[in-house]
Amino acid sequence: MAVPARTCGASWPGPVRTAHPWPGRGPRPFPDPRGPASGPARPLLLLLPPLLLLPLLTAPGASAYSFPQQHTMQYWARRLEQEIDGVMRIFGGVQQLREIYKDNRNLFEVQENEPQKLVEKVAGDIESLLDRKVQALKRLADAAENFQKAHRWQDNIKEEDIMYYDAKADAELDDPEGEDLERGTKTSTLRLDFMEDPNFKNKVNYSYTAVQIPTDIYKGSTVILNELNWTEALENVFIENRRQDPTLLWQVFGSATGVTRYYPATPWRAPKKIDLYDVRRRPWYIQGASSPKDMVIIVDVSGSVSGLTLKLMKTSVCEMLDTLSDDDYVNVASFNEKAQPVSCFTHLVQANVRNKKVFKEAVQGMVAKGTTGYKAGFEYAFDQLQNSNITRANCNKMIMMFTDGGEDRVQDVFEKYNWPNRTVRVFTFSVGQHNYDVTPLQWMACTNKGYYFEIPSIGAIRINTQEYLDVLGRPMVLAGKEAKQVQWTNVYEDALGLGLVVTGTLPVFNLTQDGPGEKKNQLILGVMGIDVALNDIKRLTPNYTLGANGYVFAIDLNGYVLLHPNLKPQTTNFREPVTLDFLDAELEDENKEEIRRSMIDGNKGHKQIRTLVKSLDERYIDEVIRNYTWVPIRSTNYSLGLVLPPYSTFYLQANLSDQILQVKLPISKLKDFEFLLPSSFESEGHVFIAPREYCKDLNASDNNTEFLKNFIELMEKVTPDSKQCNNFLLHNLILDTGITQQLVERVWRDQDLNTYSLLAVFAATDGGITRVFPNKAAEDWTENPEPFHASFYRRSLDNHGYVFKPPHQDSLLRPLELENDTVGVLVSTAVELSLGRRTLRPAVVGVKLDLEAWAEKFKVLASNRTHQDQPQKCGPSSHCEMDCEVNNEDLLCVLIDDGGFLVLSNQNHQWDQVGRFFSEVDANLMLALYNNSFYTRKESYDYQAACAPQPPGNLGAAPRGVFVPTIADFLNLAWWTSAAAWSLFQQLLYGLIYHSWFQADPAEAEGSPETRESSCVMKQTQYYFGSVNASYNAIIDCGNCSRLFHAQRLTNTNLLFVVAEKPLCSQCEAGRLLQKETHSDGPEQCELVQRPRYRRGPHICFDYNATEDTSDCGRGASFPPSLGVLVSLQLLLLLGLPPRPQPQIHSFAASRRL
Repeated sequence: MAVPARTCGASWPGPVRTAHPWPGRGPRPFPDPRGPASGPARPLLLLLPPLLLLPLLTAPGASAYSFPQQHTMQYWARRLEQEIDGVMRIFGGVQQLREIYKDNRNLFEVQENEPQKLVEKVAGDIESLLDRKVQALKRLADAAENFQKAHRWQDNIKEEDIMYYDAKADAELDDPEGEDLERGTKTSTLRLDFMEDPNFKNKVNYSYTAVQIPTDIYKGSTVILNELNWTEALENVFIENRRQDPTLLWQVFGSATGVTRYYPATPWRAPKKIDLYDVRRRPWYIQGASSPKDMVIIVDVSGSVSGLTLKLMKTSVCEMLDTLSDDDYVNVASFNEKAQPVSCFTHLVQANVRNKKVFKEAVQGMVAKGTTGYKAGFEYAFDQLQNSNITRANCNKMIMMFTDGGEDRVQDVFEKYNWPNRTVRVFTFSVGQHNYDVTPLQWMACTNKGYYFEIPSIGAIRINTQEYLDVLGRPMVLAGKEAKQVQWTNVYEDALGLGLVVTGTLPVFNLTQDGPGEKKNQLILGVMGIDVALNDIKRLTPNYTLGANGYVFAIDLNGYVLLHPNLKPQTTNFREPVTLDFLDAELEDENKEEIRRSMIDGNKGHKQIRTLVKSLDERYIDEVIRNYTWVPIRSTNYSLGLVLPPYSTFYLQANLSDQILQVKLPISKLKDFEFLLPSSFESEGHVFIAPREYCKDLNASDNNTEFLKNFIELMEKVTPDSKQCNNFLLHNLILDTGITQQLVERVWRDQDLNTYSLLAVFAATDGGITRVFPNKAAEDWTENPEPFHASFYRRSLDNHGYVFKPPHQDSLLRPLELENDTVGVLVSTAVELSLGRRTLRPAVVGVKLDLEAWAEKFKVLASNRTHQDQPQKCGPSSHCEMDCEVNNEDLLCVLIDDGGFLVLSNQNHQWDQVGRFFSEVDANLMLALYNNSFYTRKESYDYQAACAPQPPGNLGAAPRGVFVPTIADFLNLAWWTSAAAWSLFQQLLYGLIYHSWFQADPAEAEGSPETRESSCVMKQTQYYFGSVNASYNAIIDCGNCSRLFHAQRLTNTNLLFVVAEKPLCSQCEAGRLLQKETHSDGPEQCELVQRPRYRRGPHICFDYNATEDTSDCGRGASFPPSLGVLVSLQLLLLLGLPPRPQPQIHSFAASRRL
C-alpha cells in the first residue's frame, strides 16, 4: 500500500522546543544509589530523588482522568533518561575502563593511520601482485604463438594420435553398451590422480593440463585435433610459470575454436544437466578477444518470418546479447516497413546485465507482420550509431541483421551512411530453412567488412552468434605488438570453484602466412588468461588496524567494485560478471558520485564527507563522518580507496616485549593468558575470541568454544616471537584479555545485577575479545564473536550515547518466548580514550536488560508514582492525569529506537512484539510519527540478493519455444518433404540431446540444482531519526475519532518516548509503513539509461587496419534434406534414441587450418 502524504498529524497544542538532541553528551543528574524495594524482588527500581519531582498539574475537565500534559511527559522522559544513565554509569564501566587503559599505558603504543601513505602502499602491493601475473601471461602468449607457428597441419590426424586429459571424461555418461556417446572410445584420454589443494579449493594434478571442449563441438574433428596437438606444448610453460611464481592460480588458454586448456589439471565440475560452457562466451575471453563494441541488432519481423523462424531469431538475439560485456553498447530494433526499438531504450545503452535482461524480455514480444523493408532497418541502425550525444564505446561499430532473406541490397543506404570509409561493419544472418537467394545478404556483409552467417536450426545459434568476434579481432592481430596489452576484467565467478576472481587477459595471434610473400594471417588464435582470487588481493589490505568501520575498496573504469566489504553476492551465475556499482555498494549521494568520477579518471584525492551508512544487519541508518582517500593502481584499470572514520585515525598496538623477554616459553605462560582459559570463566566471565587468523596452523571453526580450544592448544606450542603467527593480532588479543579482566575485578564482580534487573554486562574490544559476565549469560549470547562483524559494536562506535538494540524479530516468525527471563535488550556505548591529543575508541561496553523487568520499570518511571508505594488512584470527584502504569488500558506508552523498532511497552501483550517494526504493532501511530518528521525513510536496492526459484509455467508436453506440428501436418506427405519438417527434425534432435536448452534457463542448464536460489533484486527500506529534536504533541485525525499523542527523544540515547491514546476505531488503521525487504525489479531501467552513471571505456581501441583482408566474408551452404536421412531421423525419433553428433564444419572452422 502506498504511504499517505504527510498530512494527518495536526499540531496540538504546538511543539515545545526543548532541544533534546541525540547524539550529544551533557551534564546528567546522577541518580542516588538505592537498595532493593520491599515486596517482590521484581521489578526492582532505583529510588527517585525527591528533589527532582515536579508538582503534578491536573488537567481541566469533567472527567476523572485526562491526557497527560506536556510538562508531565517531559518529566517522565527525564526520569527515564536518569535511570538509563545511572545504570550505565554504575555497570557500563566506561570511566573505569578509561582508567584501566591509562594504568596499563606501558603495555601498548598508539599508532597512527596515515591515509595517503596507507593507500599508496596497498596500491603498490596490488600492482606488484598483478605485475607478476602479467609477466607469466606474456611468457604464455609468446610461447603459444611460436608453438602454433611451428606446428604442421595434419589432415589425417586421428583421435588415437592425441593423448590428453579430457576434463569431462569422468563426468560423461556412458550408453548401456559402455560406449561413450560422443567418441565411441576413450583411448585418447589420460587417467590422472589428484590431490586436494586448498589454494584452488579443488583436487588438482600439477603434472598435466586439462582440456574442456564444449558439448556442441565434435571432439574428433580435424580442426579440434590439430588444436589439441599444438597446444599440448603449453604444458611445460604452465609448469615453469608456477615454478617461478608458486602463487599462480588457474592458467588458461581459451582457443577461438572453443577448446580450453588449463593448468593445473582438475576434473570439470559436472553439471546436473547439459554442460553449455564455452570459453568464447566467458567475460574474460570476450574482453581479451576484441575491443569495445557499439552494436545495433535489427530483426526482420515481416510476415514471412513466422513460426519457427521467428523463434530462432528471438533465441539468436538473446545469444548475441550474451557475447557483449559491460564495455559494450547495444540497441535492438525490429523492422518491416518501419523500424522501431523492441524495448523502451531509444538509443545505445550499456550492455550490462540489467539492460540485457530488458532486451531479452522485449524480444520475446516481437510479432511478425507486414512486408520486408531493409532500408528502414539499416537507416535506423546507422542513425543510432551516428548519435554522438550519448555515452557509447566509440570503438568497433557494427550492425547485426537477422532475416529470413530478401532481394533488396539497399546499396543507396550504404553509400549514404558507410561508404567509402566503411567504419561500420555489417553482419547478416540468414535464419531458418528457406529457398530464398542469399546472395544479397552475402553482398551486404562482404561490401561492409562484415560476415555472412546461416542459422538453419537451433544447433547453429551458439556458434554462429559468436564467430563475429574473429572478424573484430583482425585489426588487433594486424596491429601486432601494439595490441598485445594485458587487460584486467570485472569481478566474476570462477567456473572451477575458485570463487570470485579477476582475470588478466592477453590475446594470442596467428603469426603464420599462407605462403611465401603472402599476407600475414589475421586470425586471433585465442586468449590467455590468469586468474587472481579476490581473497589474495584482500590479504594485501590492512584488516584490523583500520577499526571496525574502516575499510579499503577498489573500483574499475565502469565504477564496479573489485574490493568492498559490501561485495557479498548471495548467489552467482558464472555466465555473467559480478557487477556491483560503487554507488550501489554504499548509499549514494553527491559526494560519493564525485569521488567515484575522480577514481575512474585515475586521479588521486582526499575528501571528508558526512554520509549515511547502513548497519551491518541492514536494519538501521546512521549519519556519520568518513574520510575518503584514493589513488590509481598503476598498470591497471583499477583505482583504490580507503575509508576511515575520524576516530580510527589512531589505534592501539600491544607492546608485550617486557613479558616476552621474561617468558621464553610458550605464549600460554604469558601474563593474562590464564584469563582466556575456560577454568577462569566462572569468576571472570565468559570470553569469546574473534575467529581471526592469529597463526597459520590455527584450525578455524564456526563454533567459538571449539575455536578457543584450538587456539589454546596451539598457544601451548607457540613461542611469543614465532614467525608463523601474526604478532599484532596475537599480542592485542592478550592485552585486551587482561584489560577486560581488570574491568571485571574493579566493577562487575562486586555488583548485584539482579538488583538492577540486568541479565548481563559485557565489553568488546578492537583486539577481538568479547567478555560477558556472568558466565551463565554466555548461554544466551547471540552476538557475533568478531566485534568488527557485530552490529551493536559498529553502531556504538558511530554514535555518541547509549545505543539500544532490541532482539531481532521477523514479522513472519513467532513472537519472543519470555521464558526464564532470558530475553534481553542490549544497551551499549563506545569507550572514548584520549591520550595526549590523540583520541580513539578501542572498546564498547554495555548491559543486557531483562526485558520483562524493565517493561515493569518503564511503567513506573512513566507514572505519577512519587516513590515505591502503591500507585495513586484517582477518586470520582478528583481530577487526575492518566499515566502509563495505572491507565495502561487507555494509554499506550512505548520506547522506540531510531530504526522504528519497539524496545519497551506498557502493554503486557506487546512484550512479545519487542524488536518488531513499530508499524506492525501500531500502524496508525507509526505513520503519524513519520508524517510529523520524527522519522525519515531511506529506500535502496540490494542487487546481490538470492531468491527462491520461480515455479515453472505450464508448458505442456512440448519443449518450450518449439513449433509443434498438427496431426494434419504429419499426414501430409508434402509437409514431410518441406524445409519446415527438416528444420523441425533438427530442433527435435537437439531437444533430445540438449534437452535443457528448451526446458530451463541457461544458468539452470549449466548445472544448477532445480531448487537453487537465483540472483534477484530486493528493495530495502530503513527508517532513521528525522530533523525533529523537540517535545511534540499532536492529534491523529481519523474522521469521527482521533488520538492524542506525545513524542520526545530521550537525550543521549537512540530512543523515542511516545505516549498516545489507545485507538478507539478501526478507521485509524488506514496506512501502514513497510520496513521488511521486498522483491523488486529494481529502479526503472528505462529511466536510468536517460541519466547513465559516469564511466570510461578501456584506453585502447583496435577497430581499423588498412591492411585488413575482408575477402573472407562468409559463404552460403545448403542443407537439402534427403529421403534416406528423413527416414532415418523418423526411426530414431520413434525409437527414442539420440543420434551421435556429426562433425560440424562451418565457414570459420574450415578457415582454421593452423
